[in-house]
Amino acid sequence: MFIYPAIDLLNGRAVRLQQGDYSRETVFSDDPTAVARKWVDSGADRIHVVDLDGAKAGKPVNGPVIRAIVEGAGVPVQLGGGLRTDADLETVFGWGVRWAVLGTKALQSPEWTRTVAHRYPDHIVLGVDAKDGFVATEGWLELSRVKAVDLAKQVSDSPLAAVVYTDIAKDGMMSGPNFVGLAEMKAAMPLPVIASGGVCTLDHVRRLIAEGIPGCIIGRALYEGTLDLAAAILLSRKSQVCKSRVENPIGDVLPT
Repeated sequence: MFIYPAIDLLNGRAVRLQQGDYSRETVFSDDPTAVARKWVDSGADRIHVVDLDGAKAGKPVNGPVIRAIVEGAGVPVQLGGGLRTDADLETVFGWGVRWAVLGTKALQSPEWTRTVAHRYPDHIVLGVDAKDGFVATEGWLELSRVKAVDLAKQVSDSPLAAVVYTDIAKDGMMSGPNFVGLAEMKAAMPLPVIASGGVCTLDHVRRLIAEGIPGCIIGRALYEGTLDLAAAILLSRKSQVCKSRVENPIGDVLPT
């Protein structure tokens, strides 16, 4: 399993929200690039970044900070938040972002999502943010009538890199992932599923590995020190078959 330390950007700072609520913000650093370097120094080989301002505005907002993270981290960066046009994708890939996460736009236009997945094979990630099983959009401010699994099925035949499944009720709450929702998503489609929301102990990581989840995003637990990133990465790598190079099910190759 691959571990993605998360950096959520709001007003240029690294923050965490509770259950996606912009009024329940905790600021962890005024220097997100330094945070990225810290995670890389702890063994991270990829970073997950969310432009929270972009998610609300419907377009990328924290461009200079994101570019600095990409350049400073020196590892592949996955970015979500406000990516809704061809121009947005061209821009962020021009910054050096490896994977672009589509959420709101994917719900609004599954056909466009399939089109850009074919244009950028293995570089587009479907972001499914769910509350009570239904897709949330507009930076989690709106709840749709579309079931999370149904949205994923609409685009699962495209060359997407993966699906990031986030249960909003779990995000930032340090209460454990929605294992039931993850299992339903994994069973419903052929794409790799990345777990997001609530991962805060090594036991959570261990269970995700046991259930065959190939990716995991960890946020608040790293910032508050309840989960050691190096230990989580070591556990995830021990779970992989020992060979000189291990194929990443999310479109990359990870040296052992």
